[in-house]
Amino acid sequence: MTAELNLEKAGVHVERNGVVPTDAFQNTNVDGIYAIGDITGRVPLTPVAIAAGRRLAERLFGGQTDRKLDYENIPTVVFAHPPLGTVGLSEERAREQYGEAVTVYETRFTPMRYALSKHSTETAMKLVCVGDEEKVVGVHIIGDGADEMLQGFSVAVKAGLTKRHFDDTVAIHPTSSEELVTLKVPKA
Repeated sequence: MTAELNLEKAGVHVERNGVVPTDAFQNTNVDGIYAIGDITGRVPLTPVAIAAGRRLAERLFGGQTDRKLDYENIPTVVFAHPPLGTVGLSEERAREQYGEAVTVYETRFTPMRYALSKHSTETAMKLVCVGDEEKVVGVHIIGDGADEMLQGFSVAVKAGLTKRHFDDTVAIHPTSSEELVTLKVPKA
């Protein structure tokens, strides 16, 4: 697809797979030419491209010279039945990176809306925490509403909140998301 743009004529480096490499500020190797979205070979999601474009516009036209997109902890959802949402490190990746400093909290339950139904479905959630202060570095949810729940919990991961912050949050009852702020026993 990038071949049709004839970027080489402008001197823009294009890798063999069509990716246009950029630095953290979306700059290509040619001054004044920028690239965002799938063409950069980063996270190929529409909201990521939109966010990168906004940061670039804020930097170029809004006087925010240090503005750039942070590609860490981008939430991802698989819109299936039930939906699956994830942000941050998986348990496996966290253990590779932090070893024994990882604490994991898990829960599985039938949401209240299915409690009395013969067509019940299960929800599963996992918090991946690191260090003595248990910084939350991953949130993973599968079940009804995972897509909606994950947005707020992504903010918490991005902000570097800890398990204690989650514990200190008053749960909204009865909701599935309350499970993430009431988890008490680490995974054995």
